[in-house]
Amino acid sequence: MPATRVLDALLDRSLVLGYTKIGPALRRRWWPADPAPGSLHGKRVVVTGATSGIGEAMAQSFAELGATVHLLGRSRAKVATYAEALRSAVPTADVVEEVCDVGDLDAVRAWCADLSSRVDALHGIVHNAGAMPKERAETPQGHELALAAHVLGPHLMTELLLPVLGAAGGASVVLMSSGGMYSTGLRVEPDEIEFRDGEYDGVQAYARTKRMQVVLAEAWSDRLRGGEVRVESMHPGWVATPGVSDSLPRFDKVMGPLLRDPSSGADTAVWLVATRPESANSHHFWHDRALRPTTYGWQRDEDPARVSRFLAYVSAVTGTTVW
Repeated sequence: MPATRVLDALLDRSLVLGYTKIGPALRRRWWPADPAPGSLHGKRVVVTGATSGIGEAMAQSFAELGATVHLLGRSRAKVATYAEALRSAVPTADVVEEVCDVGDLDAVRAWCADLSSRVDALHGIVHNAGAMPKERAETPQGHELALAAHVLGPHLMTELLLPVLGAAGGASVVLMSSGGMYSTGLRVEPDEIEFRDGEYDGVQAYARTKRMQVVLAEAWSDRLRGGEVRVESMHPGWVATPGVSDSLPRFDKVMGPLLRDPSSGADTAVWLVATRPESANSHHFWHDRALRPTTYGWQRDEDPARVSRFLAYVSAVTGTTVW
């Protein structure tokens, strides 16, 4: 094994070295080349959760590569404010303002129908919208908020936009997961999936749904294997964002000097959409431009029967195809 692969694996398993700003500072010496300037010219990319942190940085990177960037957020005012800032930062930017609550499945259906009537092809979606509620809350359809925002909404959006994604002649869908997904296993019982079991913990709910995203991305990738649309998941490392400061203040205080900036957290998602690399194994989970294992050494791979039960639940509550 080349020395760089050994070092890269050690960084990944050390967490503090691999997930903080130290990771990309070292890995830039050997990771794949940057996307070519103008590589997304004439292409359309949707970024959800585009009005804060990693979403803002991602949108700017896409605009700098020449993409038409669809900024999607829940607040029309926040979307408009960031769209103005992005046009100022990148004078050539082609920005489209989009408003949709990704956790509201009815809103997702309406927005997808509207977008599909406006565009002929879509080259990328990054499902970046996130939530870490301190108390359990439900969407209008009665689903736990983090589950709806991280799993159900992105799944439904991907399903409904498949026709315009497939028309692009090569498109990528990326789910923004988290390294926190390693701390938990896949939940398959409805009360576990919806976090009705036991006392609610927002951080744990976040981790559970981030694990679900990785499983969902692999299922999508298997379903579309060999087609024009690729589905991947990734984690951004530990990034200094308003969400981290608000939801994990102790972590933010202790790790603050080592946290990545949002551009570093956004890097791999932008790279995946712009370069569409081949996945060399059965997993499709990325970090710092490299495929990563979805389990640690002491964790077993996902049981196919449990995965099927999870996917059946997602399909049932979103009214989509049963896999």
